[in-house]
Amino acid sequence: MKTTRSFLTGMGIGMACMYMLDPRLGRRRRAVMRDKMIHSARLSQCALDTALRDLSHRMRGVVCEARNLVRRDQISDQVLEARIRSRIGRVVSHPHAIQVSCEDGRCMVSGPILRHEVDDLISCVESVRGVKECIDHLEVHDSRGTFPALQGGVRRDGLRFELMQSNWAPGTRLTMGILGGAMAAAGIGRRGIAGPLMTTMGLALVTRCVTNMEFSRLFGIGGGRRGICIQKSIEIHAPVEQVYGFWTRFENFPRFMSHLKEVRDLGNGRSRWVAMGPAGIPFQWEAVITRDEPNELLCWKSAEGSVIESAGRIRFERCDDNCTRIHIQMTYNPPAGAIGHAIARLFAVDPKHCLDEDLIRLKSLFENGKTHVNSHIVTARELGIRDSQAVGAM
Repeated sequence: MKTTRSFLTGMGIGMACMYMLDPRLGRRRRAVMRDKMIHSARLSQCALDTALRDLSHRMRGVVCEARNLVRRDQISDQVLEARIRSRIGRVVSHPHAIQVSCEDGRCMVSGPILRHEVDDLISCVESVRGVKECIDHLEVHDSRGTFPALQGGVRRDGLRFELMQSNWAPGTRLTMGILGGAMAAAGIGRRGIAGPLMTTMGLALVTRCVTNMEFSRLFGIGGGRRGICIQKSIEIHAPVEQVYGFWTRFENFPRFMSHLKEVRDLGNGRSRWVAMGPAGIPFQWEAVITRDEPNELLCWKSAEGSVIESAGRIRFERCDDNCTRIHIQMTYNPPAGAIGHAIARLFAVDPKHCLDEDLIRLKSLFENGKTHVNSHIVTARELGIRDSQAVGAM
């Protein structure tokens, strides 16, 4: 066992030396590595300063709360109203529709509200320090109906314990990261199943703190389509009608997208996609167009049961008669979640990396009339782009 470990360690060191000391690309790789290390160090210092400042503010808040409990100072009506308004936004979907007025600790709430949010609102108001009584003058509605004040809005999760929230505060991330690191270090020296279990849990906690992602998004379990978020924009010197028309012909995508192997149109807005993953492993999924506004917007999502759950949209913006700006927003949840995405990055096959290269090829197709894909030349004419559609067409 010890010999195998030594052999693998030596092989890893040798491969790293070959990669960094390569006569042709080694200098550039070392420079990129140095820049990344400097950038990471600066980000870490900034994050540490923010976390320490957050913890300092929290400690001051605890001291002030304890002092107020002892003094029992009289709270003004204006301060009490501000406290209530700052809290109700976490429990009701339309906080702007709620009116709050206070007098000597007696608080009256009024305005339209959905029925399932009434109890949460009353409990929230009564829990605010300084409130003696909550007077209910609410207009309760079973549904939004046609009431203007109840349109839109997002359902709130209520006052949740901080560790159960999606995003952790900087101070919480620092504290839990230290706890996770200590747990992982303690598990390394322990024998039996407890050691590896503690190490795994500790490393998972550290990863949660560093990425500030929920465990469901990290490991791809129950995270839905919201895992990795990608946003890209690019300008193409071509009319918006031609750019939009090209994006609706999915079957041409494998011709200029190097990671795609096949795209088949199934009809009724459905299509089957086959892509190459890490180590050349193919995987496929089905996509459904959910919204199609010609020359303006194209939205899609993965079909139910797909291996990779994804959703996205492309907005086409007309800059002038011969220029189009494309805005792409995409979310996807790969196998193993964000950890699987990180592994894919090691093989340079993650969607962020691939999309950058694909958009550059697309721009070249429209503006130069050709591009290179896997050492092959692909022309605009082969993909149905007429010579008049490309500025520098052959």
